[in-house]
Amino acid sequence: MRDTKRVVVTGMGAVSPNGIGRRSFWEACAAGTSGTGPITQFDPATIPCKVAGEVRGFDVEAHLPRRIGRYQMRVVAMTLAATEEALLDAHIDPDRLTTDERQRTGVLIGTGAAGIAFGERQYETYFNEGYRRMSPYAVVASFVGMLSSEISMAFNLRGMSHVVSTGCTSASDAAGYALQALRSGWVDRIVTGGAEACIVPGVMAGFCRMGTMTTRNGDPTRASRPFNIDRDGFVMAEGAWMLVLETLASARARGAQILAELTGYGTTCDAYHRVRPEPEGEEAARAITVALDDAGVTPQQVDYVNLHGTATELNDRIETYAVRVALAGRPDVPTSALKSMIGHPQGACGAAGLVETIEAIRSGWLPPTINYEQPDPACDLDYVPNEGRPEDLAVAVVNCIAFGSKNSALVVRRWDE
Repeated sequence: MRDTKRVVVTGMGAVSPNGIGRRSFWEACAAGTSGTGPITQFDPATIPCKVAGEVRGFDVEAHLPRRIGRYQMRVVAMTLAATEEALLDAHIDPDRLTTDERQRTGVLIGTGAAGIAFGERQYETYFNEGYRRMSPYAVVASFVGMLSSEISMAFNLRGMSHVVSTGCTSASDAAGYALQALRSGWVDRIVTGGAEACIVPGVMAGFCRMGTMTTRNGDPTRASRPFNIDRDGFVMAEGAWMLVLETLASARARGAQILAELTGYGTTCDAYHRVRPEPEGEEAARAITVALDDAGVTPQQVDYVNLHGTATELNDRIETYAVRVALAGRPDVPTSALKSMIGHPQGACGAAGLVETIEAIRSGWLPPTINYEQPDPACDLDYVPNEGRPEDLAVAVVNCIAFGSKNSALVVRRWDE
């Protein structure tokens, strides 16, 4: 494949419940360190779930432009912090880009809720204090589509500026569309990833009513329990994980360090139910197959799968089956669930999994699925239980499943050239 058609990762940044900064995030993942704990961002007394994966010790105002700093838009602050780290990691100084380079650099980010926290606060202000107490940014700052614009404006990037919002597959789809855009030649590089900050009363209450969230409140670090027979739902999480993707030609022209190659993307729809995955996992398996075909990889070449692993009864069982089908029944492929450590960051989870997977490939270390204590006989993969282990990794799959019957998978390869 020509260098203009190959897409590589040259920078990454992370703001995560278990570590702020790319290295801190990976060190925590490698060690199996939990980032979940009691909810502190609001009083959860009226809802059953009282645990979450909060990013603690993060200075929101310090990462916001002065003109909007006082509005405390948490998702924007985390996104800008992770993007700044990713650009620095890629050795790209936004202040030194030429006009042409700015126009050839796009933004494509995934999120499920974006500014919903700010929106909830503005509704509360309106109903309690009236119209004149609302922010003039009440509408635009709540739009999902504004998140990419915040990145573009902060770093003066003038290529495409798009948000993908497809539920839990949002960040995976954003990275997949970025892969296609770079292959097409629309731009030379794209800032992509995912961000979410929806540990807020309305969202939490809605998921609790749906019955999909854990009520294991007494031991918050062990509340997220993917693939355990006693799992009782997911732990809400927040964070931002950003990557710089560019064509191999662009990376080589500027002498960039290459962290990995993104080689494949697949996405399907069960067309089955708003919140329940199709029981046979047919389309979830096909999304992985499509991604492998796009990457030119066989099931036998896959060394690791980063699972969606939400700790809901249906998702874990169906995903296990889908992975078996897609990988031709191989029981030996190691897999793990990042959400056991950080909870579920909704639309950002695909980017979190992608960053973790690239770090795993680069370090030759499999991150574990923690809290794996009572295996479910219906979930019978190698989940790398509780402790990581060394493994030579060349090809990996990052898998995501979303409400609305959506499935998406990415394939990433070790950079050996």
